[in-house]
Amino acid sequence: MSLRKLCFYAMLATMLTFAAAEKLNRHLKEFDVPEMDTGANGPSLAASFRAGSEMPLADFLLVQSKKAKSLGAGKLLVASRNLGDPHFAKTVILLVRYDAQGVLGLILNRRTAIPLSRALESVKAAKDRSDPVYLGGPVETPAVFALFQSPAKIEGAEQIFDGVYLIASKPLFEQTISTRPHAGVFHVYLGYAGWTQDQLQKEVELGAWFIFPVEASTVFNADPDSLWLEMIRKTELQLARSEPGDADPRTCSGQFAELSCDENSYNTHPILLTLKIFSVCREFS
Repeated sequence: MSLRKLCFYAMLATMLTFAAAEKLNRHLKEFDVPEMDTGANGPSLAASFRAGSEMPLADFLLVQSKKAKSLGAGKLLVASRNLGDPHFAKTVILLVRYDAQGVLGLILNRRTAIPLSRALESVKAAKDRSDPVYLGGPVETPAVFALFQSPAKIEGAEQIFDGVYLIASKPLFEQTISTRPHAGVFHVYLGYAGWTQDQLQKEVELGAWFIFPVEASTVFNADPDSLWLEMIRKTELQLARSEPGDADPRTCSGQFAELSCDENSYNTHPILLTLKIFSVCREFS
């Protein structure tokens, strides 16, 4: 048998194989497992399987935004690498108030070496506290704030997001610290970061900040010194995956624009694999 005929039969066999696989795929998709009601043990197995198998990698990253309209209380600001202001360079800030009167945020990753017992000498309940105080921002550093994660509602406190409360008044602060809250869910901040809405929106539009949703594990991170680098790396990874202007140079053009040109695509897509076989046959014919 000539090499040309052999190549022809190889291409034909490849196309038939993938056609059969595609047909089987369609049948499998039509066969859907009915979901059971969610019970005490959590979501149904079918729902969990689909959630795990269909979720793209990007969804495992925190969703970030560069749009000022995403600003609001309960959002995180992550300083860009280009933000050179020493007050805010490499900071991660939780916005706790955002309204017409102004914006107030607390820097989460400026932990000091000063224990609460020294920073709050006038507060009797803090005299034996060795957990460190945080520098909340450059504005009114004598002002004291606390973030406290509590499963129960705290009367008089502002709930910032799921179970995390802002404590801003002295009586409520003294009352809360007297209950001896665990340092892992109770952080104290001196001072705050402040803006007008227009000022912060303009900074975001200029690229000074990235906006993230917040989680309690971020607010009460056990290693706040590494928090900014962790967040900025996730930001840059997500930007690399999602920016429409950053087209992958390996992407095909023309009628195959939707097909990736990497090696894995050649090995799995029938059209590209057939073209590859055809190219090899031409070289050796």
